[in-house]
Amino acid sequence: MSEVQPLLEVTDLVKHYAVRGGVLRRQVGTVHAVDGVSFSLAPGETLGLVGESGCGKSTVARSVLRLVEPSSGEIRLNGEAITRLSKSELRPYRRSMQIVFQDPFASLNPRMTAGDIVGEPLSVHGLASGEQKRERVAELFQQVGLRPDQMKNYPHQFSGGQRQRICIARALSLGPSLIVCDEPVSALDVSIQAQVINLLIDLQRQRNFSYLFIAHDLAVVAHISHRVAVMYLGRIVEIADKAELFANPRHPYTQALLASVPVANPRIRRLTPLVEGDVPSPINPPSGCAFHTRCRYAMDRCKLERPPLVDAGARHQVACWLNEGTGRANSA
Repeated sequence: MSEVQPLLEVTDLVKHYAVRGGVLRRQVGTVHAVDGVSFSLAPGETLGLVGESGCGKSTVARSVLRLVEPSSGEIRLNGEAITRLSKSELRPYRRSMQIVFQDPFASLNPRMTAGDIVGEPLSVHGLASGEQKRERVAELFQQVGLRPDQMKNYPHQFSGGQRQRICIARALSLGPSLIVCDEPVSALDVSIQAQVINLLIDLQRQRNFSYLFIAHDLAVVAHISHRVAVMYLGRIVEIADKAELFANPRHPYTQALLASVPVANPRIRRLTPLVEGDVPSPINPPSGCAFHTRCRYAMDRCKLERPPLVDAGARHQVACWLNEGTGRANSA
């Protein structure tokens, strides 16, 4: 995949929010939601994005799609810079990038039938109308495992898993090359999660589009992703091929995430917790490495200098001073 032109390229993406207070609503601080994120995504590839709540995963997703405006950085889709396009200039690119939200019920209009919801993008972009649109919507329903006769039903008449299938059908309607999945199964039962994940995998094999897949569940990420990026406090601290990351985590935070996964066998001794304390406030992030306040290996350099994301092997990058010359943090 590295020899193919990336479908999506994100360079030094930054998103800050002003904190206002007082009677005059003056700016009293800044939330560093995303603080210099860079990655690429190849055609037909799935990049999993993981990290604790509040680390900036969803903000990255929405910034990539220009649902929120980045503070700085560059976003390229098929080699075309889309970061500074106006709404009218961006509209043709909307067909190529779609999103599936976490809460399927909140993202569906309760006053519209499921068929109208899925068919609305076709009307907005002038791709189909009348009987042609109805046939296209019926085809999309079948592709995601729903019956065409359910097109006349309203969102409240579907189960949670079915509603998420409607959201997936809506995302597919314009034939996108990139679909952002913002924790698409976290609100579903475990058995339904597996069905939706397998559906996403099958659709990708059929159509060869790419996923930016955000999740908390590492098992889900391991099942669907080709590569995995780990975020902490607005920054990517490690990114690698799935097998490499799970077998050879190099950043202490990645090691801590993997050690926190529950073990089903009570006879297996749990690893010693690798981190303590809470995530620092993004309003006042630590200097240097943002993780140094919770890292058992922190050195003086970690408190002063921000480590860059550098190569740590084939298709493996890590932002940690411990890997400079040593190759890996000691997990003992």
